Amino acid sequence: MQDNTLAKIESLGLRLPEVPQPVAAYVNYVRSGNLLFLSGGLPIDGETKILGKVPSACSVEDAAEGARIIILNRLAVIKEAIGSLDNVKQIVSLNGFVNSDPDFYGHPVVVNGASELLVEIFGERGKHSRTALGAAALPLNVSVEINLVVEVA
Repeated sequence: MQDNTLAKIESLGLRLPEVPQPVAAYVNYVRSGNLLFLSGGLPIDGETKILGKVPSACSVEDAAEGARIIILNRLAVIKEAIGSLDNVKQIVSLNGFVNSDPDFYGHPVVVNGASELLVEIFGERGKHSRTALGAAALPLNVSVEINLVVEVA
């Protein structure tokens, strides 16, 4: 069976990475009924790592690209969990955390990298509620971390 959503991702010149393994004592997701609760994803894909405080050590643009990397990582987890991204009914909620300097207030701009990619891939099914906020520090000194709640078929 053709995965139309995966084909859409590839048409954007993107690819799903290998499913990232948890770096601590947690699992990538928990399913409860038709909801998938995804753990926080980090902007790491192979040798690519988006690190540092925004904007002093990492530009807003690079952090937003990190948010896009996270979405591709999270989609790989979803695909592993439910077999096909076509089974995503709705991206329900997205929480974005930005490793930011104390006087930085552009968290929504960084997290837009994730939100806009989800809408580009899923259309109406990609629209979601959202939180975007700053953090004093994030695991492994990454610039952004994102978790999702997804309704699945």
